[in-house]
Amino acid sequence: MQKKVLVIEDSSTSMKLITKLVQQALLIPVCASSLTAARHMFGHSNPEEYLCAVVDYNLPDAPNGEAIDFTIESFIPTIVVTGRLDDDTREHILSKDVVDYIPKENAQVYDYLSRLLARLDKNKDIGVLVVDDSRVGRASMASLLRLHNFQTFEADSAQQGLAILHERPNIQLVVTDYHMPDMNGTEFVAELRKSMTKERLAIIGVSAGNSSLLSARFLKSGANDFLHKPFCQEEFLVRINQNVEYIENVEAIRRAANSDYLTGLPNRRHFFYSVNHVTRNQPNHQVIALIDLDHFKKINDTYGHDAGDKVLKDVAKILASQFSDVYVSRFGGEEFCIYLPDINPIEAIERLEQLRESIQSRNIKFQQQVLKVTTSIGVTTIGRKNLEAMLATADSLLYQAKSDGRNRIVHDHNVS
Repeated sequence: MQKKVLVIEDSSTSMKLITKLVQQALLIPVCASSLTAARHMFGHSNPEEYLCAVVDYNLPDAPNGEAIDFTIESFIPTIVVTGRLDDDTREHILSKDVVDYIPKENAQVYDYLSRLLARLDKNKDIGVLVVDDSRVGRASMASLLRLHNFQTFEADSAQQGLAILHERPNIQLVVTDYHMPDMNGTEFVAELRKSMTKERLAIIGVSAGNSSLLSARFLKSGANDFLHKPFCQEEFLVRINQNVEYIENVEAIRRAANSDYLTGLPNRRHFFYSVNHVTRNQPNHQVIALIDLDHFKKINDTYGHDAGDKVLKDVAKILASQFSDVYVSRFGGEEFCIYLPDINPIEAIERLEQLRESIQSRNIKFQQQVLKVTTSIGVTTIGRKNLEAMLATADSLLYQAKSDGRNRIVHDHNVS
């Protein structure tokens, strides 16, 4: 369900801009130009429907941030925007439990607001672990993280932190203090880096004192970042978001490098990388299937390449659904490949026959047309250790399936 954003702003120019940013984030803006109007609009609403509120600090009927108190008391995470740039206003705003405040000083801050709205929605699925032997220190950092919708976990020792990380695979960021009872922060970071890279888990070291050597020690031990205590609330949250975005950006690059752009299936390069790792363990049984769509060129020539793309996407969905437990790839063009390790050859042939029937019976809707497609499959069940040799055999069997009339499976003599 699309979440709503309550926007309380008396400037029509700012209201239009914020509304546009909310819509670009695929959220629903609920707009009010005064505190009175906001109270009326929100009177019968469910706070759970709202992702957050964007509130102007100075309104005609709420000149000193009274609207902020209203949204916080209504249990809506609150982002404050203000044209006031003085320190007193800033301190007054940050004394409240706000998500963040954004001064209206240039266009760039609205870009920050746009990214912040997107983050608040994404953060609900992201875990952050705070490791600190000080209960006050843990609580302070955890409360800030919860304001940004992170799933927050706390540990008072390195060993407890390791146990939580083992139990919670969605944790993408660890914030760790230097002083702990069982090992210090740099030792803890080094321990984490034995199994988790900077691209898998971001780590921010924190510690009191002004020693620049300690920050260097954290970074050399494998931390992504470091903050001195006491830190500025705004800097803490900006660093948190930047490190989480780093993890996400690396993952996006990895997906782009490993996936076929059209179907989303693993590409040929990633298929070879993954399967070669499996074959090193020499599975007892190995099955390779090469799958080619019949008369695919005719679909492109008759209905256009958009129709061909639709067929490829639909077939890829069937493959991903029926073979989610093994290795599937788009090899290129209309050709796909499946690798099934540690499987009885007869069972593998049965599963591939189900696939052939599913593709044959699929009605693929494109514009006003219903397209049909069949597939030919070549399968080798002789578990050679050499992947390239198995693929060559499967390719030969695929060619035979085409020659024998298409829409069929041809396998080697290993299956009776």
